Amino acid sequence: MEKNEVITLEDRGFIQVLGVEAKDFLQNIVTNDLEKVSINSTVFSSILTPQGKYLFEFFILKFKDGYLVECEKKSTAEIIKLLNFYKLRSKVDFIDLTEKYVAAIISLEKFKEVNKSNLSKGSTASYRDGPVYIDPRNDKLGAKIISKLENLHLTIKKLNLKIVEKEKYYNKSFQLGIPQIDLNKLKDKIFGIENNLDELNGIDFKKGCYVGQENTSRIKLRNKLRRRILPIEKVSGQLSENDIIKYKDSKVGKIMIDKPYSFALIKVVDPDLKEFANIELMCGNSKVKILKPEWI
Repeated sequence: MEKNEVITLEDRGFIQVLGVEAKDFLQNIVTNDLEKVSINSTVFSSILTPQGKYLFEFFILKFKDGYLVECEKKSTAEIIKLLNFYKLRSKVDFIDLTEKYVAAIISLEKFKEVNKSNLSKGSTASYRDGPVYIDPRNDKLGAKIISKLENLHLTIKKLNLKIVEKEKYYNKSFQLGIPQIDLNKLKDKIFGIENNLDELNGIDFKKGCYVGQENTSRIKLRNKLRRRILPIEKVSGQLSENDIIKYKDSKVGKIMIDKPYSFALIKVVDPDLKEFANIELMCGNSKVKILKPEWI
C-alpha cells in the first residue's frame, strides 16, 4: 500500500486479559512465548486442541497491566469461552473490548514516522496512547494501529492518511498465502502447524509446555509435515468446500475455505509441491491453480 493510505478493519475483535496470573495463564496455553511480549514487541500465536489441531489464532500485545488479544471478530466470544474453560482457579479475567477498539492498517513507511528505531517483525510502538505494531507474520502486510473508536478519526487526520478499501489488504494477504477470513472453517480440521504457524512466527519450539505441544513438536522435529494450507486461484467453474483437487488422477488437496479468498489443504510432499504448483488442475467440476507463496 502507499505511504499515506490507511485501511480500517471492522472485522477484528479485542479481548483484554488481566490479573496477577495473566502472563502465566497465557504462557501455559498459547503456542508462542509470552516472554517475547512487551511494550516494544507483539507476537502472533494460536490455541490448539490437546491433539494439536487448529482452533484459533490471534496477536498478543502488552496492554496496560495485562495483555490484549486481537483476533477475528466472529471468534471473540468463542475464544473467551475457551479461556474461561482453562481458567479454573487462575487469577485472571477476560473483558471483551471489541465494541471499543478498532484496527487500522498502515504502511511500513508510515510506521517509520511513528517509530524509527526498530523495523523488525512484531516491533511495537505507541501513538496517541494506542499500540502500533508491524505484522509479526510478514512485514509485507504493513503495520497495524489499535485505536479507541472515538480516537481513530483524529489519528487518521494527524498522520495525514487517506482511507482505502480493505480488499487491498486482504488481496495482499491472499497473495502471501495467509488466510484471515472465515478461519472457523479450519477449526479442529487440520493441525495447527498445517496452517503454517511455524512459517508465520506463530509457534515457539523452545518454550515450555502449551496445549497441543506434543503432536506439534513431533510433526516438526520428525519432519512429518505432509500438508499445508495454501491459496487457490480459480481458473473456471465454481468452488465449494471439500472439493477435491487432483493431479494425475491422484488427490493432492481439498478446498477448506471456498470464498471470498480460496484456500486448500495441499500435499507438499509425495508428490512434491513443485510438480503441480501454478498449473491447471481439476477440482470437482472446476479448474484451479495452487499458488506457491515465496516462503515455502
